[in-house]
Amino acid sequence: MPGYELWSDAERKELMDVVESGVLMRYGFDAQRKGHWKAKELEQAICNRFGSRHAQLVSSGTAALTTAMAALGIGAGDEVIMPSFTFVASFEAVLSVGAIPVLVDVDETLTLNPGAVRNAITPKTKCVMPVHMCGSMADMDALQSICAEHGLLLLEDACQSIGASYKGKSLGTIGDAGTFSFDFVKTMTCGEGGVVLTNSEEVYTKCDAYSDHGHDHKGVDRGADLHPFLGYNFRLSELHAAVGLAQVKRVDEFLAIQKKNQTALKNILSAIPQISFRKLPDPDGDSCTFLSWFLPTEELTRAVITEMKAQGIAGGNFYWFDNNWHYIRKWDHLKNASSLHPLHDEQRKALQALASQDFSASDAVMSRCVSTSISLLWTEEQVKEKGEKMVAAINKVLASESINA
Repeated sequence: MPGYELWSDAERKELMDVVESGVLMRYGFDAQRKGHWKAKELEQAICNRFGSRHAQLVSSGTAALTTAMAALGIGAGDEVIMPSFTFVASFEAVLSVGAIPVLVDVDETLTLNPGAVRNAITPKTKCVMPVHMCGSMADMDALQSICAEHGLLLLEDACQSIGASYKGKSLGTIGDAGTFSFDFVKTMTCGEGGVVLTNSEEVYTKCDAYSDHGHDHKGVDRGADLHPFLGYNFRLSELHAAVGLAQVKRVDEFLAIQKKNQTALKNILSAIPQISFRKLPDPDGDSCTFLSWFLPTEELTRAVITEMKAQGIAGGNFYWFDNNWHYIRKWDHLKNASSLHPLHDEQRKALQALASQDFSASDAVMSRCVSTSISLLWTEEQVKEKGEKMVAAINKVLASESINA
């Protein structure tokens, strides 16, 4: 799945440019940097590859979400509708700007159920935030229609779906703003990092300042900058940007390998009639970082995962087996409003209400889902071997279930 698997001389060359200049910060030190502006170059390369007018690099995907929300004017008391299946960073970012995460059900796209979104809208709703999980997309036509009807912002968390698209447009470039994460296990990596994508010059200008202590970057040096509003230090270093600059040039290479390996594995698993696959609003736009598939019942899925683990076959389920990063079922720290800094009353009450909210529709999806990450390093023989082992493990469980029945 991640670009770090194919680390090369391209990344080393970009890094050495920075090391030899000695300038690790993205701003200033013009004379010393020997013409190397890796962050600026990466931002332009991101715009060119993904089709966004503007890109603002930051220190992480979480920082990208926080920065985007601030730039979009999302703040205290505003409700942000988001899915029950995501990474914890999504709701952390909402809370960081004083807003209220409103969690709703997912469907077999593993992303927001548009009907659940529509039912969750209140007078306090400010934004809908689809999270394009495990390499693929939400139903963006439906969500855009809902946002247009109700005058809501659309912020895409595309941190797990770099390179995926929807009807020809890159995920992250469709809404009012979008975000990528460039951490170590993403399709392209900076080691750590993130970016805000937007087609709005106003949003971009605000992101640019907010992520660097409010500097407007209009002065002849940093001391001459004005500070039109408060900001934070979410800067990305030149070292991280250098890695990303090499990686963004290889994204299509990575995606082609992922698609080849995912297609081969899917073809093998398709031989089992009890398996169904994730619903994709645009199958051609899948980045193929994961192959997500379903079995008919939770009990059967649990048995298959247990058998696969016993045989040393990787296959993830986000519902049980102690995974507490990605699904609301085990987000006790969220539902208990466990924060080191005090939350305001609206936030605290909304979070505590999550403990009694009905997520049975999401449970029915997530408890039956297996997500298999796709490696860039697999050979054709390894994909075949892995798929055959998975089929054997599944058939073993199915035979046992049939005998027991």
